[in-house]
Amino acid sequence: MRTGTDSRPRGYDHAAVHYRSHDELLAVAVPFVRAGLDAGEATVVSLERHKAELVREALPDASDVAFLTSDDLYARPAVAIKSYRGLMADLVAGGARRIRIFGEVPPSGLGAGWDWWARYEAAVNHVFDEFPLRSMCGYDTRTTPRRVLDDVAATHPFVVTADGRRLVNERYVDPPSFLTAPRPVADHPLQRTPPLLELVDPTPAAARRGVLDHDRTGLPRAEVEDLVLSVSEVVANALRHGRPPVRLRVWSAPRQFVVTVHDTGAGLDDPFAGLLPARDRTTGGLGLWLVHQLCHHVTFGRDEGGFTIRLTLGVA
Repeated sequence: MRTGTDSRPRGYDHAAVHYRSHDELLAVAVPFVRAGLDAGEATVVSLERHKAELVREALPDASDVAFLTSDDLYARPAVAIKSYRGLMADLVAGGARRIRIFGEVPPSGLGAGWDWWARYEAAVNHVFDEFPLRSMCGYDTRTTPRRVLDDVAATHPFVVTADGRRLVNERYVDPPSFLTAPRPVADHPLQRTPPLLELVDPTPAAARRGVLDHDRTGLPRAEVEDLVLSVSEVVANALRHGRPPVRLRVWSAPRQFVVTVHDTGAGLDDPFAGLLPARDRTTGGLGLWLVHQLCHHVTFGRDEGGFTIRLTLGVA
């Protein structure tokens, strides 16, 4: 790393900061927020409730800061992107010339579901670049796994040290390269058991029926119907764009539902698939984007045998 700024013209200035205590969090968050207020920028804080209160109490006047609850905002990556884009578009339309956000992915996103939040952290460098935005993403090293910190280093063009120094991050990887690189995907615990159902080249209707017939979850009907719709979209995509055979597998247990759709093709062409509506709408283009908003977790896996999408309801 080196001290300095990036000379490239950028709309989005995306930095990460590591901290090891609430005092270290406040030491970087409060000056960052105050600098935004002093500059007349639209300023937003998105943290867990107790951390947000610490920041609020440390500010002499927090009345001009918008405080958002991270657990709600960061429910799913595609939802977070959609929400943030809507928020920033409204701020710009209301006259904001610059926007400043301090936020962090809540602890629930740092475990088994981190892989799609890693995609989020990479994608926003492109997705938010149309806005006059500076953001700082906090990561508590006491609770953040090493593999997560490695991805954080690859997805943030800048880092801020605990004493406030801002550094250009030489470990940063451009979003398309990060998003298309092979990534190991750990099996969901249910996948260590035989699937309840396995179908080859199913129609979307057969896939929907198979999921409904093997629901052992006890989850709300509306959530299961969201999964059924998602499976239908993914199977239709695999039949249309993948290579046969298309293989559907279903696992179900109390409070957990896992479905995988595998084909022998190379996978998706769009590195931002699922996080944004597809750029090419000639064949629809909204399927994976909707899937990312409806399911509790979505993974993409590539290996020598082809491409797999895994859809999950419930927690691992």
